[in-house]
Amino acid sequence: MKAASVLACIAAAGSVSAQSIGEINGYRFLSPYAGQNVTNVTGVVTAKGPSGIWLRSLETTRDERVSDGIYVYGSALARNTSIATGDVLVLNGIVSEYRSSVAYLPMTEITSPKVAAILEHNHTFAPIELGKQRSPPTKLMSSLDSGDVFGVPNNQSLVSVANPILQPKKYGLDFWESLLGEYVTIKNPRAVGRPNQYAETWVVGTWATTGENERTGLTVSPKDGNPEAILITSPLDGTSNSEDGKLGDRFEDITGVVTQAFGFYQIQPLTKLTVISSREPAVSGATTLVSDGTCSGITVGGYNIENFAPSDTAHVAAVASHIVNYLKTPDLLAVQEIQDNNGETNDGTVDSGLTLSTLADAIATLSNGSVVYNFTYINPIDGENGGAPGGNIRNAYLYRPDILQLQGGSDVVIGDSVTANEVLKGPTLKYNPGLIDPANAAWADSRKPLAAAWELVGTAAKKGKGKTLFTVNVHFTSKGGSTSLHGDARPPVNGGVDQRIAQGQTAGAFVAEILARDPNARVLTIGDFNEYAFAAPVQTFARVSGLEDLDEVVKIPATERYSYLYDMNSQELDHIFVSKKLGKGAKFEHLHVNTWLTYDDITSDHDPSVAKFNIC
Repeated sequence: MKAASVLACIAAAGSVSAQSIGEINGYRFLSPYAGQNVTNVTGVVTAKGPSGIWLRSLETTRDERVSDGIYVYGSALARNTSIATGDVLVLNGIVSEYRSSVAYLPMTEITSPKVAAILEHNHTFAPIELGKQRSPPTKLMSSLDSGDVFGVPNNQSLVSVANPILQPKKYGLDFWESLLGEYVTIKNPRAVGRPNQYAETWVVGTWATTGENERTGLTVSPKDGNPEAILITSPLDGTSNSEDGKLGDRFEDITGVVTQAFGFYQIQPLTKLTVISSREPAVSGATTLVSDGTCSGITVGGYNIENFAPSDTAHVAAVASHIVNYLKTPDLLAVQEIQDNNGETNDGTVDSGLTLSTLADAIATLSNGSVVYNFTYINPIDGENGGAPGGNIRNAYLYRPDILQLQGGSDVVIGDSVTANEVLKGPTLKYNPGLIDPANAAWADSRKPLAAAWELVGTAAKKGKGKTLFTVNVHFTSKGGSTSLHGDARPPVNGGVDQRIAQGQTAGAFVAEILARDPNARVLTIGDFNEYAFAAPVQTFARVSGLEDLDEVVKIPATERYSYLYDMNSQELDHIFVSKKLGKGAKFEHLHVNTWLTYDDITSDHDPSVAKFNIC
């Protein structure tokens, strides 16, 4: 049964005779007839679903702000076999603004319908061709976002309260709202994401887009959340969309009706999506950045390996394979989401020595013993690092002991879960590794950054003096609690943003201490920032730390900067920031070994990256 949540219903409903569906919809987000009885509403049935039908007015408007289509909710009406597409109905009902959550935009619909007459059968109608007759804007989402859908502070207004006049040529939400209930078609559609758990896929058609990357996805950019994409949901004929779709898939033309549900504008297609081609190759290939084994060519990798536990043998093997075959066993590897030794068993276990040794052993086996990693980490306090309950995820380093060692060798003092690391004269670190200000409220229920200092050893040291390499491995708090880009709150709620800003400030201040003691220090911060490079938390970190975004340093094209897929956007949550000295001559590559694959084939929800530095 449909959940009862109706916006702006009037207790004592009035009665009006709407001249057209267009009048019911109006030129704002909310109907001027919300909560009122309407009579003699006339339209042709364009589609039928399990819980209702869609009508299009016979009297079309020339006002692009106004939709001539509407959803009529009524399961009895949907089951009525005497009503078919092409029938022209006259009906009475109540105008409602429906949504299943206050976080979502409401959808104008007619409820409690009663058919007064069937005027005609087999009335012809054609879909509106998106990309030809109507095309979405490509940058701005809403007039209420103050020009920046990612701006802070967010949640400053509600569409359902402000109810602005639609401007469909300028704002994405307005465009899709102006087509709500309409029958449309998309020619030559392509996937700009992979199917979600409901087998729903974001697509674009032949219309203009921004942020297009080489895989034909849409990379998010400052102020641009890609409003031109639309979600394709469950087919109306009862068939099922495939769950094994991929970024860049091409489909047969899609025809269906525009609707709004679960926080997004959507198109419900008449039938299931049919893939006609997929992109090749399957993944982006191995890194070209291989260690020289000397100070002139040290490689560093970063990888969020998603809830890594030793008991998941398939996952262990897959991660090890990525490190050996795609990352090419970098000299230093910063990893995130390392669980404790028994994974998500919540029994107070916090140590992850077994977890990391299991990974190191798998790498050694795959490399035929040629690469043996050591590792270092600090156990968290049980239950205080966030993530899956019982997992106690933390950041860690794997390093090749034939190339690198922790500065100080056997004399290093490793920090603990509660003691803040310090930058000492030299500069050196008091604890190596050590956590950055773990008692600071910025890190509540979140991973504390792991700071370390590295030096060359053995043969590598003899071939070049080498300088100390300082690293900070981060995993900022998640975006949990965010609202959708199509949601009611404007700008959309960016869950955890204030905490991530505080984390950027705290981690950045620690890095700044190193550079204050030595402006020429080789420093990098690496990991999962859970935020875009242009967003406030990462900008705060960059400003406070004095480090530079390695993407910018090596001039990776803006559209190719992504490590994650979410909804319609290719996006970069994982970053490397470097000091000016370390950035000279640096090289950097993103390895799309997960974002291009089907959900069932991915090893992690993040892509890894590899960089190469001269620390002589």
